[in-house]
Amino acid sequence: MAEVLESGQLTMGPKVAELEALLAEACAVEHALVVSSGTAALHLAVLALGLGPGDEVLVPAYTFPATANVVAHVGATPVLVDVDPRTMNLDPGRAAAAVTPRTRAVIAVHLFGRPLDWEALLEAVPEGVVLVEDAAGALGALRRGRPCGGLGRLGCLSFHPRKIVTTGEGGAVTTNDAELADVVRRARHHGIEPRGAFEIARPGLNYRLSDILCAVGLPQMRRLDALLAERSRIAAAYAERLAGLDLVLPEADEGDVHGWQAYVLQLERRDEALKALRADGIEVQVGTYGLHRLAAYRDQGPMPGADRCHDHALALPFHGRLTDAELDRVSEALAPWT
Repeated sequence: MAEVLESGQLTMGPKVAELEALLAEACAVEHALVVSSGTAALHLAVLALGLGPGDEVLVPAYTFPATANVVAHVGATPVLVDVDPRTMNLDPGRAAAAVTPRTRAVIAVHLFGRPLDWEALLEAVPEGVVLVEDAAGALGALRRGRPCGGLGRLGCLSFHPRKIVTTGEGGAVTTNDAELADVVRRARHHGIEPRGAFEIARPGLNYRLSDILCAVGLPQMRRLDALLAERSRIAAAYAERLAGLDLVLPEADEGDVHGWQAYVLQLERRDEALKALRADGIEVQVGTYGLHRLAAYRDQGPMPGADRCHDHALALPFHGRLTDAELDRVSEALAPWT
C-alpha cells in the first residue's frame, strides 16, 4: 500500500494487473478483470451478454439478492428456480423444467463455497443458454479438479470481508472469451476504448477497483492455498465437535474442494438457536435469503427447497483466527438446540 501511495497512481495502475494475473491463474482462465464489488461483477456479466427486456435468466431461489437484482436492473426477468435443500445449490432438474424459449442464461451460485453439480446443470439446459457462475464465495474451490470461477462462460467473484480473500469491497469477472473480456474492460471504465484516441462506443460505468485495494488483496492471493487450508481445518474441527447431533452439516461432493466462504449448517430449531447464541454473545447469522419471500420477487410459485433452507440454515462464526476454546464454546452452546 505504501508503494502505491508513493507512486502517485492510485487507480488503474500496476497493482490492478498484478491482482488480475493471480486471479486468472487461480481460476484457470485467460482473463480476470477486477471491479468494485461482486455485484458490479455480476452486473457487468449480464451487460456483456447483452441481456435485457424480453430475456429470462434463471437464478436460484435461495441466494443473496444481488444475483437476481442485477438481472432486474438490465430489464431482464429473473426466473427463480428452487434449490436442493441438502446442498442449498440450484436444482438442475428444476432448472431444466424452468427453461422457456425466452431463457438466455443461468446464473448458477456455488453457495457458501460448495461447488454446484456443474455437469448436471450443463445437461439440464439447452446448449444456447449461457451459464454464468456466481462464484462470489468459491475462490479456491474445485469441481472435479477444475477451479470454480473458470467453469462458465463468465465467472463472478467477490472480495467482501466475508470472503476468503478480501479487499474490503471488490470483485472480479473471469472468462476465457476475449471479446467478452474486452466488453467488461471497457464497461468498468465508463465505456472508454482502452486503445487509441478517447472514444466511447457504448455507455459504461465506473466499476474500477483502486490500486490501494488491489494491494490489500495481493498478499492474500499469494497465500490462497494456506488461507483455504486454515478454513478447511476449522470446518473439520466444527464437524468433529458437532458429530452425532441432529444437524445437517456442510460438505462438498466427493472429490470436490469446498471454498468455505462460510460454515452454514441446518437444524430444526434454528430460530431458537439463533436467539440463544446471540444472547450468549456468539455472533451467528441466518444463511442467506429465500428470494421468493422478498417483496421484489414474490409470486413465483412454491419453493419448498428454498423455504427449507431459509428457515433452517444457520451460519456459525467462521474465520481463520478461531481458537479451539471458541470452537468448543460455539459447539456447546448449539448442542441443546439440536
